[in-house]
Amino acid sequence: MRVQLVTMPWHPIDLPSLQVGLLHQLLRQVRPDDEVREFHGSLRWAEFLLERSGGRLRPGDYESIGSDSIFHGLGDWVFSGVLYEDEEWGAARLREYARSHDLCPDTLATVFEMRRHAAEYIVRCADEVLAHDPDVVGFTSTFMQNVPSLALARELKRRRPRLTVVFGGSNCDGPMGHALHRNHPYVDHVVRGEGEYAFPALLAHLDAGTPPDDVPGVCWWDTSTTPQVSRANAEAHRIVAPADIPSPDYDQWQAEIEASPVIEYVYPKLVVEGARGCWWGEKHHCTFCGLNGTTMAFRAKPGERLWEEIDRLVRRHRILDIVTVDNIIDMAYFKDFLPRAVESGWDLRMHYEVKSNLNREQIALLGEAGAVLIQPGIESLSNRVLDLMDKGVSGARNVRTLREFDNHAITCTWNYLYGFPGETAEDYAPVLDQLPALVHLQPPGGAHRIQLERFSPHFTDPGFGFGKRRAAEMYQHVYELPEDELADMVYLFDTEDAGIAGDAEKRLLQAVADWRAGHANSTLLMETPGDDGDTLLVHDQRHGWPQRTYWFSGWQAAALRHLEEGRTLPALHKRLTAEAHDLNAEDLGEWLTDAVALGLLFRDGRTYVSLPTRTAPLRIDREVVSG
Repeated sequence: MRVQLVTMPWHPIDLPSLQVGLLHQLLRQVRPDDEVREFHGSLRWAEFLLERSGGRLRPGDYESIGSDSIFHGLGDWVFSGVLYEDEEWGAARLREYARSHDLCPDTLATVFEMRRHAAEYIVRCADEVLAHDPDVVGFTSTFMQNVPSLALARELKRRRPRLTVVFGGSNCDGPMGHALHRNHPYVDHVVRGEGEYAFPALLAHLDAGTPPDDVPGVCWWDTSTTPQVSRANAEAHRIVAPADIPSPDYDQWQAEIEASPVIEYVYPKLVVEGARGCWWGEKHHCTFCGLNGTTMAFRAKPGERLWEEIDRLVRRHRILDIVTVDNIIDMAYFKDFLPRAVESGWDLRMHYEVKSNLNREQIALLGEAGAVLIQPGIESLSNRVLDLMDKGVSGARNVRTLREFDNHAITCTWNYLYGFPGETAEDYAPVLDQLPALVHLQPPGGAHRIQLERFSPHFTDPGFGFGKRRAAEMYQHVYELPEDELADMVYLFDTEDAGIAGDAEKRLLQAVADWRAGHANSTLLMETPGDDGDTLLVHDQRHGWPQRTYWFSGWQAAALRHLEEGRTLPALHKRLTAEAHDLNAEDLGEWLTDAVALGLLFRDGRTYVSLPTRTAPLRIDREVVSG
């Protein structure tokens, strides 16, 4: 059998498709007689835009539409005119949406220019895919890959009706996969859930010419009825064991990207997978999160195996940038994976998602192992709001984590989320009063009202207060489907706002904007002069604060050090007196109050956290980089 594995826009062009790489290697192992090829449509699209626009539409424009505009559906809209055979389809809706959501006019002009090239691009894709005479074409679809993939699938089936088209990926999980199947008759099969067991079993049925009615999770057309009916097998109860997850094959991807003109604009990276599911979510599902879909169960490859996989990929591809797709790091990796990365001597640059309650030693180990970009899931600095999320972490701990990332030269990416049922302006006021003191720490990408995600507790349990919901407004300019079918097929939903609004919301948005604006030129650096260690200097160079140096000695210096871990007044007083410092609790309390007023401490309820960093992080001027 000849199998073509396809990934379409808007997959990041600097990354190989993990799904394609895994399935390619899997088929090599379990179906060695098959001929497997890959089609990297995302790379082809970036090349096509570069060519057709005379160099005006560059990979940076691809990225701004494919990633930055994901919550506006712009990438899908670019191809919806091809899918519905009308270049003007949805144009008026998009213009109206853009006005009501204050979309950047330049962004809107970019997507309209891209759409003019979409139909020709799909024709070229079909030419290239069919040139290899495949029996089966398998699409992987996540986020805004649905419409580009459907547009190509439709064109392939129009030209070659006997071709078998299969869809899989995150966009096909749960009811979304069945809705996609029954509304698009040119899609022969949809694999819902993990594909390592289901896809080879489906191919075996195609070999035998039998219906795949025993393959868990698969959608298929029952031709024994008139008209034919879309059947959806019950989803699998058996999760894919880590031992059955292969190491991805990226050979074809590397050959193509290195031969592409796009290589001048990107830094290729490797994608690895150590774990699936979420160990925190198994017991405490964060109320707003729907990312794990129907596969929450956590399982991880042994750290030794993950390191061997990374070592092999680095040696084979000569690429040191590693992106892990794990939703949360396996805590065992701090003992059996990260130390191997440190010992290797590789100058790795890794991305990882972690829980934000890491201690100082764990963050230091991440830095030593080569983790340069961390997504820590901070989301808020308010204790009560974090409790409403079921995050299992405090605001004080999140501030500590931000400080330690700076201490170990790790960039973190996070967003401040709000809009949780039950939150009040009083939950935010103490934090907002103190945000100016954090200006030297890495700010959130922005403050965003949460959106209702399929599979999240907010979605599955109306008791949270989001009983009224409909498919997010952006899908109106993406799909031409009845409302009930759209509600089954999409991931994001609009619902009534909850939580803070009005002045409290405006204050949060402004505080985060001020933080972002002042961060680049702000430092709050602590140093120990001399060798006695009894004195601390704190150099305050923060935006909006007096530029000065504070001198602490004796118990005050000791207190500032101890508060790096975060402590209450009684706990700190007990610690200082145990070290033979002579002071009473009242004097310590006054000092803590003064230090908070000076922005040297963050107060979270009864807990105080020291804010000065021990090192001055390297800052890169974003305007210089973008220019």
